[in-house]
Amino acid sequence: MKRLRNVLALLSLLVINVAGAQMQNPVQVKSSLKMLSDTEAEIIFDATIDAGWHMYSTNVVPDGPTAATFNVEKITGAKTSGELRAVGNVKKHYEEMFEADVYFFENKGQFVQKVIFTGGAYEIEGYLEYGACNDQNCIPPTAADFKFTGEAKATAPAVEVKGKEEAPKQAEEKEASSAGETPQATDTVATAAETDTVATAADQSSELGSGSLWTPVISQLKQFEDGGNASATDSSLWQIFLLGLLGGLLALVTPCVWPIIPMTVSFFLKRSGDKKKGMRDAWTYGASIVIIYLVLGLAVTAIFGASALNSLATNAVFNIFFCLMLIVFAASFFGAFELTLPSSWSNAVDSKAEKTGGLLGIFLMAFTLTLVSFSCTGPIIGFLLVEVSTSGDILAPTIGMLGFSIALALPFTLFAMFPSWLKTMPKSGGWMNNVKVVLGFIELAFALKFLSVADLAYGWRILDRETFLAIWIVLFALLGMYLLGKIKFPHDDDDDGHISVTRFFLAMISFAFAVYMVPGLWGAPLKAVSAFAPPMKTQDFNLYEENEVRPQFMDYDEGMEYARQHGKPVMIDFTGYGCVNCRKMEAAVWVDQNVASIMNDDYVLIQLYVDDKTPLTEPVIVNDNGQLRKLRSVGDKWSYLQSSKFGATAQPFYVLLDNEGNPLTRSYSFDENVDHYLKFLKEGLTNYSQK
Repeated sequence: MKRLRNVLALLSLLVINVAGAQMQNPVQVKSSLKMLSDTEAEIIFDATIDAGWHMYSTNVVPDGPTAATFNVEKITGAKTSGELRAVGNVKKHYEEMFEADVYFFENKGQFVQKVIFTGGAYEIEGYLEYGACNDQNCIPPTAADFKFTGEAKATAPAVEVKGKEEAPKQAEEKEASSAGETPQATDTVATAAETDTVATAADQSSELGSGSLWTPVISQLKQFEDGGNASATDSSLWQIFLLGLLGGLLALVTPCVWPIIPMTVSFFLKRSGDKKKGMRDAWTYGASIVIIYLVLGLAVTAIFGASALNSLATNAVFNIFFCLMLIVFAASFFGAFELTLPSSWSNAVDSKAEKTGGLLGIFLMAFTLTLVSFSCTGPIIGFLLVEVSTSGDILAPTIGMLGFSIALALPFTLFAMFPSWLKTMPKSGGWMNNVKVVLGFIELAFALKFLSVADLAYGWRILDRETFLAIWIVLFALLGMYLLGKIKFPHDDDDDGHISVTRFFLAMISFAFAVYMVPGLWGAPLKAVSAFAPPMKTQDFNLYEENEVRPQFMDYDEGMEYARQHGKPVMIDFTGYGCVNCRKMEAAVWVDQNVASIMNDDYVLIQLYVDDKTPLTEPVIVNDNGQLRKLRSVGDKWSYLQSSKFGATAQPFYVLLDNEGNPLTRSYSFDENVDHYLKFLKEGLTNYSQK
């Protein structure tokens, strides 16, 4: 899969520029000083925000996201006037986790702080602190430093002076202004104050804790992720490929595709009169199908882009659209109407294929198949693209379409190689319509999943966990009744009252699944559907006791010392008070009995809040990835630990260590799959026991 992933990555780059997997600095802030008069000015912060991210405004939600704040460290010859203001298109969104509206900027934002000069020379030094998130994770509170110096009396109104200006530069600008020229603005350069001390590796033990425990382990983590076992991303891509393969196999046995197989294979074998040439044409036909659907997957990637695909997972508008689309697909499979493309399209392509010979003619024949079979394959492709697009992986649509197209193309090539197999094919009949109806029930069930995401985002509370499970119970019970022949749809064939053994077993499975979900109405965890159902916190009536995980330490060095004394491995949880996805992980994954047992009994859990505002005894200047950074608070300290030691900046971020600070396995971020999290915890314990 790694080799396949690399090839497809190159294909994707032909269509779209793919952003890096880990976004280190999604918000760029520039500061400037705009003179309003001889005695007044505005400090302006212009923010450029990467696609898919949002930067929070000045409005504060208790225990919520990091709001933008103006912080002064040194001010002489001036004073602030009023509060920091957010200017521009501030968006509002109700956040279920905080039970309140949050305000934020997208793409661009601006903050303004007014200052009044008291006369003479002035110096203003401080920082703008802000927070930013996307739909998967958040960055820790980040500071944009600024420093402005000069004389209180400006040379001209409305002239911008950016950053830290030196006396010679000011003299040049004054002369230029008097000569009628507009001075050039310069970008702010963040520099450490002369009185500050840069903490190097030699003195970090006194400034930030035990030096050996703060030693970077980025390369070791990368070895775990790129080592012998497939990474989580490769594993998910395998799952997407298999999902596409399953979708293609289901599309094969629909009334629009199955009857075409023997006709197409026979056409190739008879047209050429040469078995080898017929086989070659059939292989070309199958390859054309693969190419057509691969192009479709790449087109989805190009239209939405990497950032948009990543944001689809929790975007309320997209999820509502997906829900409605799947409902329409389900209705089509139930026989309410038929989704077809304009017949003129398929007629035109078919006519062109007849007039064109060679490889192009075969390709056009394959394209004709995709058009005429759309009424059956369209809903399956639509469902597949919706599912894989919300995975957030840039290659997911292409991988999904690869699996789908291979399954769809394989029978044409295999039957061309072994024509005698055509005699063993099941004949077309009503059973193919049964397949469509079953798919309709499944698409209807998954439509509720997407509606649930939108419901949680807007806080409607119309689809709490009990409601969701009740509808799923009814759906799969009805599916079981349909398979037993107790429910009929308009396009179902009349039968003699007998059902096949296959339908009987499928009905039994459907009923069993419905019964399995019944205890969930009273709070049972239901691990099999935990990835689809709303979180347990939406359960109004719960007879089950939830497992609670409590951190043992809130300080890294203290927790590591305790682990060393007791000979236990460590789990570091980099989190934040305003981290929505951190709370989701705790509500959906940590409540699992097995997860809670391992975390409480087998690990020393250290929880580090990167937005903790508790001030340090004195600020520390550190070199963070080649840039000077001032650590002012406990949260700054933990965010620096995360970036310098582990090479990550987003939350939630989980890492397992031995009691010497060395990683035990790969890191883990936002993924609400309980089985994946359990595997992550058990891998750490296994590797620790082998040390």
